[in-house]
Amino acid sequence: MSASNHSSILSKDDIKQITSWAKKIKKIDHLSKKQRINKAKNELKLKYKVIGAGRNRIVFDVNNRYALKVVITEKGLKNNEIEFKIYKHCPDHLRKHLCPVKEIGFGWIIMDKMKKKVPRNKLYKRKKQKLKKKFQKNGIVPKDVKWANTALSKSGDITVLDYGIFSIPSKGIKIKKRRKK
Repeated sequence: MSASNHSSILSKDDIKQITSWAKKIKKIDHLSKKQRINKAKNELKLKYKVIGAGRNRIVFDVNNRYALKVVITEKGLKNNEIEFKIYKHCPDHLRKHLCPVKEIGFGWIIMDKMKKKVPRNKLYKRKKQKLKKKFQKNGIVPKDVKWANTALSKSGDITVLDYGIFSIPSKGIKIKKRRKK
């Protein structure tokens, strides 16, 4: 898995549209979030349903199996890069708590689509707090770990869906490079 503009999930036309769009985002940074989202929907003309949007990216449902995050700001490019790097380089015991990254290209990232919501109760509130501490112990600052950004994996683990604003301070990083298999 590496950053490229080839995909086994998206069509060449999808990639072409997203790349063209991503090259223009600097020109729309002054627009409101709602305006950027509407402009992205209108200009991209992707065949996928919009299932969400944040400040920096719009999310599409790809075949009810994957979430395609497309940038709507320059910061969205950084968010995609952060998700890719953290997922690729973090230890396995943390990776199981991150939504799997499948592919990445210029202006887009594809992750598994996870639907099972985390129960909003005391038990899961404690589990979420422990998870945040686990990330911090490993040199990752987990920002924005809210209920809407989490889901349950098939094995019942809390999984973070959006970790594009997590940060890795330059000192004390405990993320190790994975060996190629």
